[in-house]
Amino acid sequence: MKRKTLSGQIYVYFLIVIILSLVSVGLFSYVQSSRALDDQVKQYMGQMIDSANYQTDSYLQAYELLSNAFSSNSDVRAFMEINPNDPYEYYVYSDKIKKFAESSVKSIVTLYKQLNMLYVVGQHGRSVIYENQNVINFDPVLVQEKFDSLMKVSGDGRIALLNMSIQAADKGTVVTMARKVRGPSYGDENRGVVAIEIKLAELAKTWDRVSLGKDGFFFIVDDAGNYVYPPSMEQRAPKDELASLVLSSGNQTFLHKYNGEERMFVSRKSGYSDWNLVASMPVKELRRPVNTIRTTTIIVGLVTLAVALWLAFRFGRSIIAPIRWLKDSMRETEKGNWQYIDEVGRTDEIGGLIHSYNLMVTRLSDMIGRVYEAELEQQKKALELGQSELERQRAEFQSLQLQINPHFLYNTLETINCYAIVQDSHEITEMVEAMAFMLRYSVQTNLEEITVANELNHVRNYMIILQHRTEREFEIDVAIPPGLLLEKMVRLTLQPLIENIFQHAFPDGVEEHHWIRIDASKEGGLFRVTVADNGTGMKPERLHELRQKLEENRLAEPEEKNGSSRRGGIGLMNVHRRIQMVFGEAYGLSVDSEWGHGTCFTMTMPETMRPRLRG
Repeated sequence: MKRKTLSGQIYVYFLIVIILSLVSVGLFSYVQSSRALDDQVKQYMGQMIDSANYQTDSYLQAYELLSNAFSSNSDVRAFMEINPNDPYEYYVYSDKIKKFAESSVKSIVTLYKQLNMLYVVGQHGRSVIYENQNVINFDPVLVQEKFDSLMKVSGDGRIALLNMSIQAADKGTVVTMARKVRGPSYGDENRGVVAIEIKLAELAKTWDRVSLGKDGFFFIVDDAGNYVYPPSMEQRAPKDELASLVLSSGNQTFLHKYNGEERMFVSRKSGYSDWNLVASMPVKELRRPVNTIRTTTIIVGLVTLAVALWLAFRFGRSIIAPIRWLKDSMRETEKGNWQYIDEVGRTDEIGGLIHSYNLMVTRLSDMIGRVYEAELEQQKKALELGQSELERQRAEFQSLQLQINPHFLYNTLETINCYAIVQDSHEITEMVEAMAFMLRYSVQTNLEEITVANELNHVRNYMIILQHRTEREFEIDVAIPPGLLLEKMVRLTLQPLIENIFQHAFPDGVEEHHWIRIDASKEGGLFRVTVADNGTGMKPERLHELRQKLEENRLAEPEEKNGSSRRGGIGLMNVHRRIQMVFGEAYGLSVDSEWGHGTCFTMTMPETMRPRLRG
């Protein structure tokens, strides 16, 4: 399995944070800008339509004044009840209506250019048509279809706008404003219609001011679903799908596929004319600014991502480089080469860590120096006190040496540093507390007055640190009866046995079927504590060698000719000698093992702890 590096993890975390930030900000800004632009376009198109609607209503209201004048004229009302077969009476009233039309139109100069034709039609079938100061006579005045359309106008006196013209040449270029007219008696019966044809070309100048871009267009649909403007739209069938959508939408905006293209339609219905004024623009045209924003956001995001990744790389190197120096220096220190790190220019937490490391190396160096000096001094005294006293001094020295384990301190500090930089979790507190308890427990000088519970707590702290170092969960079975937990035993004797098992019993690593069991018992005035495992065990020659060392009480191996010494079993021998130093030569450590079936260590002590005083 490939080992994960801290720099790689920092880089990945930076990458995730940066990408999430850019994606969330970019997506949020894109969605918000899209909505804002859509609302702005809708508002702009709505304002354009409202303006055109207002001006259109103003034009039509001016023509309504002209229609009111004709509807209330006495000659027009009298014409409605003439004898259709009397040519003279028809001529008289036609002439009066013509003169009234000329005077009315000239008085309203602004309407002159837009006026196409004005005519009065009676139910009797006769009509007077005024066109550019001329009276046109038809007999009959209108074809039956036109006459029927005019007669269908509502009789409540309201203006009606019709998409029709009496001359085929004017079809599609005019719109007719019609109103029913009562007779001279002012009864309830409507006698005819006054109609005004308005040129759409002049009125279209107002509609053409609706600026909708290159691909936008404007059109009008009346209440019946007929297309009023522009003339090109009149070729469409009345009340087709588009007209039906306009009529059903009211003043709402809707999307519709028109001529194979998705378009937005903004509709406003005139309260005066009952026309629906509609503006349309392609959706892709509306989305063009949004697409520009999206493209810009992507480009800026990619550039920002590249710069951020470069900065993350530089930032990661600035953090990882001193940690690597610290790691390499720890490895040299582990080998016995006291390696110091230059801390010039580092005032941050890393600088503080380097300073602490240099201080630790200095103190360890001084301590080891003092230990070596004490060893030389003790060796000199051993020559005077004899071999027995020399062994005892070596045992005490090696006990101190056991407390100072650079390899263990290095691994623990390295693990704490990695947790401190990468994670912010309770594991750091747990490891530091366990390490503090172990060190505090280890530096005590007295060997007596320690209970089984104290030693088990020391083992628990050791297991906490070991599990974090190996990242493997492992539990030790404790089968000691509760009544024996307060029995006295020698300090720092149980944990070295557990450590020895992890180092030698499971050479291929701890598996799920492995176990370690701690038990205790009293028998025959003796108190025994056993530590057993189901590891690889010991070969017969190795077991014989270890038992021989225990019998000879050889704590330290004799130096070989080249000045080196063997360190095998020093932890076990240390435990054995510590028990003997407290309780006497009759007690100590014994070993039983079978190759391939595990090992069992037994610490034998008196049932009631009574320390032996040394003079």
